Amino acid sequence: MVPEPSRTAAQPGLGQETLLARLGLAGLFLSGLVFAFPGAILPAWGYHVREDYISVGNYFLSMVAGLWLAPLVARRALRGSSVITVLVAGSATVCAGLFLLALLPPGFSEWWRLAATVVLGIGAGLINRGAFQAVASLYRRDATATLYLAGISFGAGCVTISLLVAGTYYVYTVRSILVWIALLPAFFCGIYARAARTHKEAFAPALPDLGAGWQWTAAGLKGPVVALLVVLLFFQFGNEWSLGGWLPLLLSKRVGVSPAASLLMLTLYWLALLVGRVMASALLTRTPHGRLLIASASAALMGCTILASTNNRFGAVVGILLVGCGFASVYPLAAGRISGSFRGYHPGFFNGVFSLAVTGGLLAPWSLGFLVAHWGTRAVIAVPLVGTLMVFLLVLLLWAEAKLGAADI
Repeated sequence: MVPEPSRTAAQPGLGQETLLARLGLAGLFLSGLVFAFPGAILPAWGYHVREDYISVGNYFLSMVAGLWLAPLVARRALRGSSVITVLVAGSATVCAGLFLLALLPPGFSEWWRLAATVVLGIGAGLINRGAFQAVASLYRRDATATLYLAGISFGAGCVTISLLVAGTYYVYTVRSILVWIALLPAFFCGIYARAARTHKEAFAPALPDLGAGWQWTAAGLKGPVVALLVVLLFFQFGNEWSLGGWLPLLLSKRVGVSPAASLLMLTLYWLALLVGRVMASALLTRTPHGRLLIASASAALMGCTILASTNNRFGAVVGILLVGCGFASVYPLAAGRISGSFRGYHPGFFNGVFSLAVTGGLLAPWSLGFLVAHWGTRAVIAVPLVGTLMVFLLVLLLWAEAKLGAADI
């Protein structure tokens, strides 16, 4: 049973609630941009010609380290801060990490890049914490719509970063590209700071203890449904980020496309996920969930098979679309189950669940670094293939649990 949220802080009015929700969704957009950053920037760093696959995997591990360090940073530096202060701090931290990457000269020690990536993870973790607090009132009004909007905002950030790097690949130097990317969190930081000045009353209540998120999450994981949902999202994010992190390198090595073209295909992958989630959300009320699940799993498996065997662009595009559309329905299914199970909302709990899911999403491409180093880029498809089967089984377990509990998933 998830603990009930604290009622000590005054609830915001409708206008303030709308403002907070918009700022929170904007924060999730920026979070998606940050977590999709390693996969998009790797070709610009020359890893499509270098075969240092262990280093590629370590960038994702550094993001995980930063994400897990964020609660400690928040507890030490931002205790008692308002929502907007946390969002400003997170955006500024991401901006600082990107500028640090831009300042590093070519050939500099790889450890500095890894350290800067840890900073990005810390900033994204802070943004997530503030964003989940900002959408709290909106969740209490319409839980399902809030989770769908959160997923769309996060996915839009993934699309944006890959499209930005693809569009500037042959126009600017790597340093200039990183500066352009850094301007985005700087822009959000300015928006948050301006909102803090003009709407002080909306941000007056302080956040609950920022370090307590993992305690709330651990308390909520006692039920079997919650644990299954968290494991489901852990594996599903791993599936999505396995391709989101390694797809440009896979296409460059196996299909022979240029780095810019591989980044455009990465954009197509994120876009297929985003559009597929919107379509799946609409289909959930009209299509039997079991039929939709079987169709999605079949599409994902077929897409992975095509990507593993194709040697041309047409096959790659077909495989990407099939995989993206196949993966897309899992999040709406999970979001509907979550919104039906957790009417009480605590930002720390949901931030912890999301952080665990993102951890799975980043650990999967990290593990691929070792697999690719030993078996080549074809191993990129191994993790999503196994992960898709695991997700299929987990959804069936949730479905069976719902039937046994006389509830519809």
